[in-house]
Amino acid sequence: MKKIFLAAAIAIFGFTQAQEGFKLGAHIGAPTTGNSDFTLGLDAAYRWNLAKGFDLGVATGYSHFIGKSYDYPGGSIKGDDFGFIPVAVSGKYSFSGAPIAVGLDLGYGISTNDNVNGGLYAVPKFMYNISAGELYIGYQSISGKYDRGYYNDHPGIGDETVGAVIVGFNFNLK
Repeated sequence: MKKIFLAAAIAIFGFTQAQEGFKLGAHIGAPTTGNSDFTLGLDAAYRWNLAKGFDLGVATGYSHFIGKSYDYPGGSIKGDDFGFIPVAVSGKYSFSGAPIAVGLDLGYGISTNDNVNGGLYAVPKFMYNISAGELYIGYQSISGKYDRGYYNDHPGIGDETVGAVIVGFNFNLK
């Protein structure tokens, strides 16, 4: 048992010495699914540099989707806003000699709305590195079951992916 604790302590110490650092930022986006017009959110990640050009760590934050309004004869109905808190593994590969990188956050999106269940969370992204942080564009998706209720063409519960093309910036906080 002592050997396991010693190995864990050495691994944790090694990771903290090879840290890439803490990132904090925000994103905005255009949803690609029908129940939302706009999305915005906060991002937080901590990645360790494991090999030349490769960082791996954890990510979280909050993404808020603004409900879409639907017009019909006699009035309109505004769809519910909903949000997700991701809990994800975050990977980044930086190309040698260039300020560009690719990344992927993969994990679970925890829903903050009763009508929306959480689900698989994935964000592939392309990044441009500068000294202050990273500018990125990506596609955010959360797969799960959604009670689409009265404001969709197909009422009831169904499997659906909530997705958005997002643009964001994460500041380096070393």
